[in-house]
Amino acid sequence: MDFEKKESSYKILATVVITAFVTFIMTLYGANYYYTKNDNKAKENLDKYISLSALSGEMSLELSKDMEDLEGEIKISDASKEVAVRIELVKRYIEENYLREIDEAKLIESAVKGYVRGLGDLYTEYLTEDEYAELMIDVNGNYVGIGIYMSQDKEGNIVIITPIEGSPAEAAGLKSGDIIVKVDGEECKGKDITITSNKIKGEEGTTVELEIYRDGETFETKIKRKTVVINYIKSEVLEGNIGYIEILSFDGKSSSDFKKHYEELKSKKIKSLIIDVRDNGGGLVSEVIKIAEMIAPKGSILMCTVDKDGNASETKSRTDDVMGIPIVLLVNEHSASASEILAGALKDNKLATLVGTTTYGKGIMQELFKLKSGGAMKITIQEFKTPNGDTIHDTGIEPDYVIEQPEDEEDNDVQLQKAIDILKGR
Repeated sequence: MDFEKKESSYKILATVVITAFVTFIMTLYGANYYYTKNDNKAKENLDKYISLSALSGEMSLELSKDMEDLEGEIKISDASKEVAVRIELVKRYIEENYLREIDEAKLIESAVKGYVRGLGDLYTEYLTEDEYAELMIDVNGNYVGIGIYMSQDKEGNIVIITPIEGSPAEAAGLKSGDIIVKVDGEECKGKDITITSNKIKGEEGTTVELEIYRDGETFETKIKRKTVVINYIKSEVLEGNIGYIEILSFDGKSSSDFKKHYEELKSKKIKSLIIDVRDNGGGLVSEVIKIAEMIAPKGSILMCTVDKDGNASETKSRTDDVMGIPIVLLVNEHSASASEILAGALKDNKLATLVGTTTYGKGIMQELFKLKSGGAMKITIQEFKTPNGDTIHDTGIEPDYVIEQPEDEEDNDVQLQKAIDILKGR
């Protein structure tokens, strides 16, 4: 989940606002276009419809404000007209024939989500206001749920990366690699991971029922939700005065927490350091860059990015206050996105030895655009590459020492042991 929280630009908002409110902003225009093909009053009617929108309260005011800000920039394309006509015809058919009560707001949100989902990009999505609020809770580090990190594999399965230490999920015996088949009886495969996440979360003290697939068998488990406080970073001193820092996610305070943990280890006279980003699915780019800057000398290239127009840029370290000790970085097939930025920066600059298995291969970056009229767009805006210009997306980064962790030896961490041996010079 790599994005930087930003104020929405006019250009981005123009596209999203037209789409997000197409069923009620474009309805009149679309109908006119469909039936008359050429109505010179279409623009006048559209303006009138916006100002007389059936929306109520602040939402209506915010919509008007968005449209005022974008005045002169919105151009109705033929594709938008076609969308408007199709939705209007479907809308009328539903209103005339559908047996049950119609939730217009829900239909609008679903229409927008479906439109964005048509891009075929797992990482680009339209978020409702509630989903946006929940995303911010995750970024800030606590929520009510069962305490798991999840990802979606290329087959659309929802996979548990790892249960959070001390969480209800850990107490229930959920494990890394478990596939969530159903939540409260509803299938998860192929659905947006946000939908599954929202179903698992809920009020404290309530229960969620999961169907789990593991090692060729399925089983059901009921787990009681509670407030989960997420500690994304933990550390300790290993044998041989080797410091160990595990980063579970790059959240909004991970760089400051990382520095605090490192300073504590340094005060205990560590001689080298293991940084563990196994099963770390990513997070905020700004946070991983700050951590990389604690290791890479000033001027070192940390990553390269390319936008949709082919414009390339480099992100460089801005500080000389670096650790200056031997480092091993532990990675695996679930190390993704921001974790791969750190892996590429340290490997290409020869600042760490990588141990484990080839990383996930998510080399694209998202940004979050909050809309004044409600909801937000999380959209893929750049591809990032290693400092040497190597592609990460769908490829991953191969470690210097490829060490497989046997599934039947959970108590014997052979990857960690290899890192210790390297730093001891064995």
